[in-house]
Amino acid sequence: MPASKNEKGAKAPFSSSLETRPFRSFKKKSRRFFFLLALFIPTFSVIGFLTIYPTVRGFILSFQNYTVFNIRRIRFIGLQNYEKVINSGDFGLILWNTFLWIFFSVLFQMLLGLGLALLMRKPFKGRGIYTGFVFYPWALSGFAIGLIWRWLFDGSFGIINDILIRLGFIETGIGFFSDPTLAMLAVIIVNIWYGIPFFAIMILAALQGIPKDVYESAWMDGANPINSFFKVTLPYIRPVLVNTILLRVIWVMNFPDIIYAMTRGGPAKATEILSVYMINIVFYENNNFSKASAVGVIIISLLMVFTTFYYLISNTKKMEM
Repeated sequence: MPASKNEKGAKAPFSSSLETRPFRSFKKKSRRFFFLLALFIPTFSVIGFLTIYPTVRGFILSFQNYTVFNIRRIRFIGLQNYEKVINSGDFGLILWNTFLWIFFSVLFQMLLGLGLALLMRKPFKGRGIYTGFVFYPWALSGFAIGLIWRWLFDGSFGIINDILIRLGFIETGIGFFSDPTLAMLAVIIVNIWYGIPFFAIMILAALQGIPKDVYESAWMDGANPINSFFKVTLPYIRPVLVNTILLRVIWVMNFPDIIYAMTRGGPAKATEILSVYMINIVFYENNNFSKASAVGVIIISLLMVFTTFYYLISNTKKMEM
């Protein structure tokens, strides 16, 4: 018996809905995807313009002979810029200065920042004012801090020399910036002072996330404060310490502000690190941007190698624990 019109009409809407439902779902997901993509485009554009493009451009420049005096005669010269940097008589000294600058700065920033975070962990009267005073250096410009401390360390009218003379420790002012060892010591001390708040903030946040029950269990098991620190506190804040140390190593290596404001790499390149060396090439070697870019690529390469081995070693120790 042939189907009636009503029966045929009843089947049509059901079949059409089955056909359009996947299409509607796909259309909805596509709209959502393009909407999210439109939100990310401004961010990616800024990152690409301010980070990716300069990095790629600097890498290309490192293989060219680009200076402000031969803009119309730019050509690729291979590895000549890298050879000039590495074969320069001061490159070994600059690498050693960079190592000293990073190692002692980050080491004492971490130790003093850890101690400061432990002191501020428990509430006390005036904690808010004290915290603001301690974290104040982190809000200042590194170059401005370098200028201030340059005046404080001045051998003729600096406050530090004046205090030492009044206390009877010295008779005449010390020329901190004329002695290579004292100059490096001075810039490292300033950098330690400047970087303590960053470690303190990060470690304090990690300490506040440790459950109190863990300490209570450790005390019930007879652990003293020293054992609690090494068995409870350090394992809990270890991930934060690992990442913070890495961030500070990268930051300090690319941080010429304090040194450039205080010594500009002197005396006799005694405080010149790679990032300061890169700036001095631009200003004192006929604006040789290509050679400076080669130094920048060397810095990036060293940091990539260090980051790789650092995470391999830290993950190995984590597995052993």
